[in-house]
Amino acid sequence: MTSALDPSRPDVPRRLRTAMFVDFDNVYIGLRRLDPDAAEAFATDPGHWLAELESGTDADGDFTRRFLVRACYLNPSVFSRFRPNFTRAGFQVVDCPSLTQQGKSSADINLVLDAVDALDADTRYDEFVIVSADADFTPLVQRCRAADRRVTIITASPAASAYRAVADTVITADDLAELVTAGQGAAEAADVPPGPESEPAATGPEPSAPTAPEPAREGSGSRGGARREDQPAAATGSAGSLAARRAVLQRVRSADRPVPTGAVAQAAQKADPTLPSTRWAGTGGFLPWLAAAVPELGVAARPSPGYVWDPKRFGEADLPGAAAPGTDSSALQRQVVAVTDTPGLSRDNYRVLLTALADDVRAHPFERTATARRVRDACQAAGAAVGRSTVNTVISGVLYVGLELDDSVTAVDVAEAWADNVVGLCRGARMELTEADEVAIDDWVGGGLLDDLED
Repeated sequence: MTSALDPSRPDVPRRLRTAMFVDFDNVYIGLRRLDPDAAEAFATDPGHWLAELESGTDADGDFTRRFLVRACYLNPSVFSRFRPNFTRAGFQVVDCPSLTQQGKSSADINLVLDAVDALDADTRYDEFVIVSADADFTPLVQRCRAADRRVTIITASPAASAYRAVADTVITADDLAELVTAGQGAAEAADVPPGPESEPAATGPEPSAPTAPEPAREGSGSRGGARREDQPAAATGSAGSLAARRAVLQRVRSADRPVPTGAVAQAAQKADPTLPSTRWAGTGGFLPWLAAAVPELGVAARPSPGYVWDPKRFGEADLPGAAAPGTDSSALQRQVVAVTDTPGLSRDNYRVLLTALADDVRAHPFERTATARRVRDACQAAGAAVGRSTVNTVISGVLYVGLELDDSVTAVDVAEAWADNVVGLCRGARMELTEADEVAIDDWVGGGLLDDLED
């Protein structure tokens, strides 16, 4: 039995029978470090983000999910107030009280036992969604893959590279923060660069075909240029596709980093539900449609799951694991970037970024979105090509190791916390680091700011 509604009809998206298992404590605590508002949205309105996950796009095309199993594991002595929210959203809530003096709950073992039972159930689940950053679940994910099941991991804090590598899809902490707050406000839209070309297309009439944007800079990844004559007119000419174009532009231009292709495809489908049934307006798939209907956006199929971005604010250096163009990196630095997704900035650009972050939180109260925007602007004003996705990664890292971003923090404090985070990620990825390697990493990601500590 297959999960496709009708394999003989290519216009019908696949429908995945999905089992979801949520390690609530792990995700809520991780999100709270990153973005308290996102943590509250995750805990109080699970129905919202569950709906956001019901459809998507991958390398095999469009799909929808039917969540046959929804299980949430939480410690009732700490988080019982959130139980009704998940019950109302159709989750089976499993209370996992603390069983040790150290306060560790039984969530992990309960989640694994239920997932293994689901693997052997009469119903064949096409996909297992594990909502946790705990690398202890790596053997479970490997077992699911060995049983030929698709695996999606949703994390709320840095996850070990080995854990991410065994999954088919990974939704990172920043992606999750955006997912749980999607549609709940328009604050992000204030970051859209000024000018008529950058205004969300939904605020005014849309032309019958996209106008030719400025030629993209070499290496930017943007597919600039007017619609070619051989591109299907249906991709940009119908009212539905114009609405989808507007939705895509608004989604991408209001984001603070490159957006996963699945999220962009979902925005297009919400605006024009006929796109899948018409084989994306006759183009054959989402990416060809995107090239025809919204050619001014940048797109890359790698790293997985693929990303779309506004070339006026981002470039390929903002993609996870991407190294900044022109950076003369060492073999150690390239390995760190490859296995931990650490931004591949140069030492000098790290110094600018870390100093700008410390300066900003001393001058303004920390608020993740506004802080990241100001720090990005400060870096670019100083001549450092740093995007907001890179700033968000550094912010997430220093918060994860416990640094308080307040008016007492110094650039050295930020550098030390960020270096500790990167070294921790390397060790979590089982990199064998010598003392000299750690010194080299500290000097690189610390922007040289830690030299004074050694002196």
